[in-house]
Amino acid sequence: MNDTRRIAIVGAGVAGMALAIFAKRQGCQVSLYERSDEISSIGAGVTLWPNAMYVLQRMGLDEEIRRVGGEPRFMRQFDQYGVPKGEFDLEEVNAICGLPSVTILRCDLMKVLAKTLSDMGVKIHLGCEITEQDVEALKQECELVVGADGRMNSVVRRTLHQGKISPRYHGFVNAIGVSQLQEGILDGAILEYRGMRERFGIVPVSAGSCFWAGAWKAPVDQERPLSAWWDELQRRFSGWPDPVKHVLKFHDETRLNRIFVHDIDPLPYWHEDNVLVIGDAAHASLPTSGQGACQALEDAWHLARMIGEKPSMESVLSAFYQQRIAKVSAAQAVGRQLASRIFGRHPELPSSTPDMSAEKLSQLWMQGLQ
Repeated sequence: MNDTRRIAIVGAGVAGMALAIFAKRQGCQVSLYERSDEISSIGAGVTLWPNAMYVLQRMGLDEEIRRVGGEPRFMRQFDQYGVPKGEFDLEEVNAICGLPSVTILRCDLMKVLAKTLSDMGVKIHLGCEITEQDVEALKQECELVVGADGRMNSVVRRTLHQGKISPRYHGFVNAIGVSQLQEGILDGAILEYRGMRERFGIVPVSAGSCFWAGAWKAPVDQERPLSAWWDELQRRFSGWPDPVKHVLKFHDETRLNRIFVHDIDPLPYWHEDNVLVIGDAAHASLPTSGQGACQALEDAWHLARMIGEKPSMESVLSAFYQQRIAKVSAAQAVGRQLASRIFGRHPELPSSTPDMSAEKLSQLWMQGLQ
């Protein structure tokens, strides 16, 4: 039945490429459109928690991801002076889940997904700006049109909701980058340092490389040059503990970026007729949720599985929303709660008591997968 199913996917990010891989393997005809002239690597890196690795395992890519990524053993929290505030054993939660947590540079993740598609003979139509009129045309040509075109400017979401949905800015900027450090500095641990309405996180990958983000309260200013944001980052964090100083000193100048952090409110629906949004276009969460890429991968796996199992596209899309809405809304809520505790009116320093046990965290991550 899938041999006759033609699927158009708008957006070649994590969600779009993952869905294309799954759908192609099921025998669907897949057309993948990307507005940029190249595969985007916006965002320095991602952490693929066990729920994401579950999906990548079913994609047959888990070993390759582990080869190019890293596997941190702990998460450690400090205040801005380096005083320890808490530690979480990642190996414990990984053991409960039966899968690793892998950190990876975003560019490497995207390369793995893009190469897999190329090897399968799926062409990514780069530099292809899809308009609302194009979406209407694709509706007539395809059995399913999927918008995986991001949180900020999703044309497919705009088509579904008549432009009524606007991303919500949460008042802080992330200055992000990649650095190469001497091995042993990070000791296999994800490090988070937190001050009053300021945060610096460092995530080790492999061979001494790491990605990082320094965040602080700031208004949106698209005109300010990146160099000015870098200067402010230096002023704010140059006196913080040694690992922060090291990543600022040994950063890759070509990998610096700044992101004004937005999410979207939970949507009342993700589809209409045969048009659907997934990933950040449907349920963008703040980076403080730690689940953006993970939930995008889950979307792709669940949707492809349902396409293979259910007789009609209407039943697929209705079941998909019901399957996913509670979990992704929870991830959005967690991200907002943590952001409020760091950047809100009454900021809190990290507590020495973990917010969640390894067992409860594993249950949250693996919900709907096992």
